[in-house]
Amino acid sequence: MSMMHRTFKAAVIAPAMGLVMFTLAHAQMADPLPSWNAGDTKQAILDFVATATDDNDPKFVPLSARIVVFDNDGTLWTEHPMYTQLAFALDRLKALAPDHPEWKTTEPFKSALDGNMKTLAQSGEKGIAQLIMATHAGMSTEAFETIVADWFKTAKHPRFDRPYTELAYQPMLELLDYMRANDFKTYIVSGGGIEFMRVITEEVYGIPSEQVVGSAIKTKFEIVDGKPQLTRLPELAFDDDKGGKPVGIISAIGKQPVAAFGNSDGDREMLEWTAAGTAATLMMLVHHDDATREYAYGPGGGLPDTHFGTFSQSLLDEANADDWTVISMKNDWAEIFPPATR
Repeated sequence: MSMMHRTFKAAVIAPAMGLVMFTLAHAQMADPLPSWNAGDTKQAILDFVATATDDNDPKFVPLSARIVVFDNDGTLWTEHPMYTQLAFALDRLKALAPDHPEWKTTEPFKSALDGNMKTLAQSGEKGIAQLIMATHAGMSTEAFETIVADWFKTAKHPRFDRPYTELAYQPMLELLDYMRANDFKTYIVSGGGIEFMRVITEEVYGIPSEQVVGSAIKTKFEIVDGKPQLTRLPELAFDDDKGGKPVGIISAIGKQPVAAFGNSDGDREMLEWTAAGTAATLMMLVHHDDATREYAYGPGGGLPDTHFGTFSQSLLDEANADDWTVISMKNDWAEIFPPATR
C-alpha cells in the first residue's frame, strides 16, 4: 500500500469512526424518558434499572428474572369516563338489543341502554359482569377477535375524540421501551378481558399476546359444521383482579416480578407480592390528579367516589408506608398522550 493510499485511508476512516463513537455516546447519554419531568419519580426508575442491571450490585437481577408487570386500564391508557372494554360492551349491547326486547325492562341492561351510567356503576362488578357475558359470549374466539378489531377501527373516546388506541400514555410507552432496552420482559396483568386486550396490545404497547394476563370467560372446544371451534361461554373462568393478579402471574408467567405498575386498589396485591422479592424491586402507582389534561380522581383528586379505577386513601397510606412511588400525572408527566396521528 502506497504512502498516499495509507494517508488517504486514514483521513477518511478516522473521522468516520469518530462520528460513530460520538453518535453512540450521544445515544447513551440521551434521555430515555423524555416525557417524564426531572424529579424523584423519574430518578427512582433510573436508579432501579441501574441497580438491577449492575452485576456487581448485591441487588442485581439476572436476565431470566427481569419480569415487569403493568396493569392496563388507568396505568397504560385512560380508563375514564369508563373502562374501554365497557365502552365496547355498551356499543355491542345496543347492536344486539333488537333481538332482546327483555333488556328494556331488566337491569343492568335497561340502565346501560338508557345511558344511565350512575345506576349502571351502582350495579357493581356483578352488573358489569352481566353485560360482559351478554356481549362477549356465544361465538367463536375468532369471531370475537374480529368484532373487537373492527370496533377499535372506528370507536373514539368521547372527550378526546381520538381512537382509544391513541390514548396510551406517552410516558408509559417510553417506560416500556426503556425496560425492554435493558432486557426486562414486559407483561400486562389486568382485570380486563384477556381476549379483548390481546387484539391491540402488540400494536399499542409492543407487548405480544402471549405476554398478556387477564380475566377470562370459559371456552369450550366443539365441532361446528365439521370444523374444530373454540366457543366462548357466558361464565367467568378466572378473575384477574386484586388477589387474582399474583395468582394469574404465577400461573401464566411462573416467576415473581421485580417491578410492578398499577393505579388502583385492584393492583394492591400485585405490588405487595412484587415488593416481597429479594433483588432490586420497584413498585409504582399512577395517581390521576390532572383534570386539565386527563382526569382527576382518587385521594385529593376531585372524583373520590369513582367506580372506575378506585385509588383509596388506604392504598395511598400503604404506598407511603412501604416506600412505593406514587406517580403524579400532573407533576411527573410532561406529556400525557402521544401526538395525534390523524
